[in-house]
Amino acid sequence: NINRSRKRMDVSALDMLQFHWWDYANPGYLDALKHITDLKEEGKIKTVALTNFDTDRLQIILENGIPIVSNQVQHSIVDMRPQRRMAELCQLTGVKLITYGTVMGGLLSEKFLDTNVSIPFAGPPLNTPSLQKYKRMVDAWGGWSLFQALLQTLKKVSLKHGVSISTVAVRYILNQTSVAGSMVGVRLGLSEHIKDTNAIFSLELDEEDMNSITEASNKGRNLMDIIGDCGDEYRA
Repeated sequence: NINRSRKRMDVSALDMLQFHWWDYANPGYLDALKHITDLKEEGKIKTVALTNFDTDRLQIILENGIPIVSNQVQHSIVDMRPQRRMAELCQLTGVKLITYGTVMGGLLSEKFLDTNVSIPFAGPPLNTPSLQKYKRMVDAWGGWSLFQALLQTLKKVSLKHGVSISTVAVRYILNQTSVAGSMVGVRLGLSEHIKDTNAIFSLELDEEDMNSITEASNKGRNLMDIIGDCGDEYRA
């Protein structure tokens, strides 16, 4: 309820409302978004955004006059699906991408460099749902050995700039077409990533850095061919 949210937050208008729809077979998402647009025109919402919509549905939504400002999608050096189709549409229409999963739950870090998680107790435990989810992405992309080669490339770049692997991983995605921001998860009291996150804003990857990371990323499979477009992993 929009009015309840406005009251709880003590604001006249919500800065953004992000909308997700599970079943594309039900076209009711257009009716819902038109209602949300009406609320925007009434001044109760400032901007309308999406979460995990694919390129085809994003285009349909835009063609129906819904003023979408962003789409929140999974995007990392391993999962480059947003750049395959969606980024071009976003560039043409001004829609921005807000990314999550950019450090893959922590897999893209020094903690998992030179490890073998397939051997019980030999490496860091995959003890969160995020780590388990993104390990499956690694498996689909090319497997742990290829992922180690990617981490080695990122480590080389990180040492060059005096930052962490995670910082390089986020900066690389922020440099991609139509990406406006990236969300980095925290676990309060356990992992807050303040230093690494602050370093992202001052890090400048040069052409050599970008090319070496792209080359390492491209050695894996195209996840568009395996999983489908953005958000399809939740609709299989």
